[in-house]
Amino acid sequence: PHAGQLKQKLKKLNVLGSVLYVAAHPDDENTRIISLMANDKLLETAYLSMTRGDGGQNLIGPEIRDLLGLIRTQELLAARRIDGGQQFFTRAIDFGFSKSSDEAFKIWNKDEILSDVIKVFRQYQPDVVITRFPPDARAGHGHHTGSAMLALVAFDLASKSEVHPQQVKEFGTWQVKRLYTNTGRWWNTTNNEQTPGIITLNVGEFNPLLGKSVAEIAALSSSQHKSQGWGRAGQRGYDPEFLEYAKGEKASKDLFEGIDMSWNRVKDGSKVQALVTKAIANFNEEDPAAIIPAVFE
Repeated sequence: PHAGQLKQKLKKLNVLGSVLYVAAHPDDENTRIISLMANDKLLETAYLSMTRGDGGQNLIGPEIRDLLGLIRTQELLAARRIDGGQQFFTRAIDFGFSKSSDEAFKIWNKDEILSDVIKVFRQYQPDVVITRFPPDARAGHGHHTGSAMLALVAFDLASKSEVHPQQVKEFGTWQVKRLYTNTGRWWNTTNNEQTPGIITLNVGEFNPLLGKSVAEIAALSSSQHKSQGWGRAGQRGYDPEFLEYAKGEKASKDLFEGIDMSWNRVKDGSKVQALVTKAIANFNEEDPAAIIPAVFE
């Protein structure tokens, strides 16, 4: 890593918040928001895909079904290496286009996949969850609708110790602070900065430490989905994404308001906070190795 990337990592070390993005397939994730959260907000960021995309078509080779799922798994992992997110899956099978969530849940085994989603919530412990789709027919695909419905149910159940007690023994329980939907696509094109209750995120801001805008990083990430021919052009400048309230504690302007993202979240962590802050302040981009003793401390 170059000096800018090293300083970025030091700054990220001082932010303990986390966010989980939830959707149905490889290429459903909004890499712009994942890149923003990981590289601008400096949060622990992850994508939970219900399936591995094994029911789709392959633009780069003859592999289909299980082998295509393997390819798309690797494409997602490659995308996360670029945008800075982590990757999770459930056991849900991508059986192609689904006409409704009822159909999807019947084929998936709803209870089984819900248990997977609850497990990710407990294991990853996100402060905020963002769904790509609304939990109704507007999502246009049973898998899309189902992914949002499962996230809403898991929001409540992940905090209950009597739900899947074997998971609780390993990971404990977890209560997500709030859940928002990444709106402003075909199901709701009317949202803008003036819409009451909408949280607006600017994904076009330039990151001088990384030498790219958030949207440019996201473009490189999206372009890893080669089997689907998916990609987007990167750009710089103001470029909004909109989030609509769905569940939990409603935010007024900041998606992470009321959430302590400092080292105070960890017992005796304030000592760490002070050391990391000092290391960031003393970082010399012309001699990055000089910071090693402070990092060891």
